[in-house]
Amino acid sequence: MRLKRTNLSGHLIRAALVLLLFTFVTSMIRKKPIRVVFFGDSITQQGAQPGGYIVKMKEALEKAGRGSDFDLIGAGIGGNKVYDLYLRMDEDVIAQKPDIVVIWIGVNDVWHKASSGTGTDADKFEKFYIAIINKLRDKGIKVILCTPAVIGERADFTNMQDGDLNYYSQIIRNLAQKFKCGLIDLRETFHNYELKNNPGNKESGILTRDRVHLNDAGNQLVAEKMQEVLDAK
Repeated sequence: MRLKRTNLSGHLIRAALVLLLFTFVTSMIRKKPIRVVFFGDSITQQGAQPGGYIVKMKEALEKAGRGSDFDLIGAGIGGNKVYDLYLRMDEDVIAQKPDIVVIWIGVNDVWHKASSGTGTDADKFEKFYIAIINKLRDKGIKVILCTPAVIGERADFTNMQDGDLNYYSQIIRNLAQKFKCGLIDLRETFHNYELKNNPGNKESGILTRDRVHLNDAGNQLVAEKMQEVLDAK
């Protein structure tokens, strides 16, 4: 009887040691961060600069002790339209081996139609956008789409490009649903914010500094909305 008890005690001790060793080893293995590439135009480019929404996201994650959860990379170039994104996707995005790509494009496709006659017609915008989504998905990359926010901050839809922005935003919403992509509806988010915080119906100064590019409040709002969707993913 004593021998059996001794053998049993030995087995229990060895099992406990193995469990302790396993716990120690697994605790030492750091979880690989989720790599996210933000793909877009000058708004995204500035988002990766001090005070930008990507930097604010990094700072908030660090403050919350979650700095190792995500690897956030900006891939924005000023003046880009949807076909520019398609042309540089391999080098600037896929080569980064991201887990998630957040696409925020459309402002220049709309804006440049009026400012320089070099915008993108809606049918071509949709075709290029679909081509980007398909190529990323073929690589096993999760895709999150963003609607363009504003070209002018008047809350009553009297900005010159509001009609086109609404139309192109709906194209993006439809694509998100069709391809089961994540969606960050910044068009709706900004409009709701302007309704509450822009009683003077100003063209800028609420969330943007020049009707398009984000000020500090705009960067903060975008950072919060994007992080919500990333966490959900």
